[in-house]
Amino acid sequence: MAKINGNEIRPGNVLEHNDGLWAAVKVDHVKPGKGGAFAQVEMRNLRNGSKLNERFRSADKVERVRLEQKDQQFLYESDGMLVFMDTETYEQIELSADLLGERRPFLQDGMTIVVEFYDAEALNATLPQKVVCKIVETEPVVKGQTAANSFKPAVLDNGVRVMIPPFVGEGEDIVVNTETMEYSERA
Repeated sequence: MAKINGNEIRPGNVLEHNDGLWAAVKVDHVKPGKGGAFAQVEMRNLRNGSKLNERFRSADKVERVRLEQKDQQFLYESDGMLVFMDTETYEQIELSADLLGERRPFLQDGMTIVVEFYDAEALNATLPQKVVCKIVETEPVVKGQTAANSFKPAVLDNGVRVMIPPFVGEGEDIVVNTETMEYSERA
């Protein structure tokens, strides 16, 4: 593992701090009128999700951790656990469904996701940025409703509600951005 200075911390870095693994969420470099400059870092614990605000001066050394990323294919879900298979070694692992949080409904059978490991412990899972879903319920188009940004609500085949443009109808496939959970384009 590499030690880095406090002023080299960037958002997305994973740090070992206070006997825990933390992901830097937000980093502000502050230069007060009196005293030395420091980095104000907002961090999220990768194991329990708690948050922490910490100040690091440029002289402070902090341990930067590299997580190993592996492609895993989703097989099935049982008792709140998601079962994935390593696409290279065919080993199967079980991860808690809570790891994906509100993006869980976008996980589809056979989908390949990226799981980040620290030693043998799975800490984070990332879905593909865009997923194709089918619209199962939406309002019919109202003629003459051509305002530039008039979106209508729709329910997808996985139960998620999104806002879609008026020209998209029921039964159509759309592409949804899994990071923002918004309509992206027609499939």
